[in-house]
Amino acid sequence: MPHCIEAYLDIETTGLSPWYDEITVVGIHICNGVFTSFIQLVGDDITAENIMDALEGVDIIHTYNGSRFDLPFINVKKGIDLSKLFRHCDLMHHCWQRKLYGGFKAVERKLGIERKLTDLTGLDAVRLWWRYVNDYDEQALAVLLEYNREDVVNLKALKDRLK
Repeated sequence: MPHCIEAYLDIETTGLSPWYDEITVVGIHICNGVFTSFIQLVGDDITAENIMDALEGVDIIHTYNGSRFDLPFINVKKGIDLSKLFRHCDLMHHCWQRKLYGGFKAVERKLGIERKLTDLTGLDAVRLWWRYVNDYDEQALAVLLEYNREDVVNLKALKDRLK
């Protein structure tokens, strides 16, 4: 039986409104059996075509609160409705079924999923982006990309813990 190709997806943005704010980073972790890959699209590289190329062959996309945030944001900004093009599993709802409430980081802590950047929040991600854009701070971009990477990779760890 062929295995399912899974993608774990998380975005960073300049704010909470897809009508007024921008997507700064799209992180995608592809798991194809024992093979994995990690893709980050940043700034002007975040196009509908690049997102679809990154998701080529994927059977299901996993997110945390993606049905309310990530996928609608991508749809408004890039004109692609990933929820119609792919099966989608919002892991937040699986957490709720197990009485695991709160944001992704709170759930990670409850389940013992580790991360290196424990003190960063979504607001910090916005600030890091503007430090990169306004001050040409490459270190700020590096921290933002690592923050996004941890979010995306930890989605897989969350899914595995919820089995």
